[in-house]
Amino acid sequence: MSDTEWDAADMGCGELVLELRARLAALAPGQVLTLIARDPGARADIPAWCRMTGHTLVSERHPRYVIRKEP
Repeated sequence: MSDTEWDAADMGCGELVLELRARLAALAPGQVLTLIARDPGARADIPAWCRMTGHTLVSERHPRYVIRKEP
């Protein structure tokens, strides 16, 4: 279950991760964001971004990524 969903459409990964950071900042730890990102680079960039920032990638099935905000 997701607390919020964001359809980033074809947004490029540079802009996407900046917006993703802002959207996760608005959530409380433990809340879940479902991201829909159609950019082909998202397949590699979203999992890498989650690892680098410490957030949990709950599931990924391009173009849908479920991310849990960690403290």
